[in-house]
Amino acid sequence: MATEEAIILVGGLGTRLRAVVSDLPKPLAPVAGRPFLAWVLDHLAAQGMRHVVLAAGYLAERVIEGIGKEWRGMLLDYSIEVSPLGTGGAVRQACSMLGGGATHVLNGDTFLRYDLRALERAVQHAGADLGMALARVDDVARYGAVLRDGERVVGFKEKGESGPGYINAGSYYLTPAAIQALPPEPAFSFESEVLAPLTLAGRVCGFDATSGFIDIGVPEDYRRAQSLFGDA
Repeated sequence: MATEEAIILVGGLGTRLRAVVSDLPKPLAPVAGRPFLAWVLDHLAAQGMRHVVLAAGYLAERVIEGIGKEWRGMLLDYSIEVSPLGTGGAVRQACSMLGGGATHVLNGDTFLRYDLRALERAVQHAGADLGMALARVDDVARYGAVLRDGERVVGFKEKGESGPGYINAGSYYLTPAAIQALPPEPAFSFESEVLAPLTLAGRVCGFDATSGFIDIGVPEDYRRAQSLFGDA
C-alpha cells in the first residue's frame, strides 16, 4: 500500500540566509512570489500525500500562521520542538504524530523533483530499510558525495572534494524498520545516528531518478530559485 504521509523539517535557524531574509524562518522565504515551503507542499500534494507533519522550531508560530492546517487537501500537523532536538530528534518526535507505518521525510529549505512512489518501489525492490533521494550536481564540494554499489549506498565522501557527482538531497523514505531504528534519546543527528549505521549495514537504497535540485540555504542559490520557480 502506498504511503500517504510525510514529514517536512522546517525548524532550522537559517543563519546563512539572514543577510537576505532576516525576519522569516527559512522555509517561508519568498520565492517567485510565494513562500518556498509552498512549492514543496504543492509537490507533495501532487504526489498523493494526505497528511504532512511539519517539524518546527525556530519561529514556529510564523510557519503556522503562514501555512495553516490544510494545504490542497492535505491535513497539516505541527510537531514543535521546545528545545533543540537535532535532525534525528525532530524526525522521531514528528513520527509520533503519524498514523501509518512508513513516511517520507524532506527538508523545508530544499526542493527536488522525483516520483515518491518510485522511491518507495526502489526501496522495496532493494529490500532496504531506508531510501535516499540523490541529486546530480556539477560540484559536490559544498555537500560531499554519495558512494554507491549498484542500488546500495555504501558510504560518503567528506565535503571539500570537487567535481560532478551525486549528493544526498535530504529527501528520504523511511520504512517501519527505519522508524523503529531511531534512537530513544530525545536529541540526536539523523545523519550520524541513523543514516550512517544503516549505510554501514547495507540497508540504504540510493535513488537517482531526480531533477531540479535547489537548496535555498545560501544567498546565491536563493537568488537562483527565484528564476527557477518563476518559470514554473
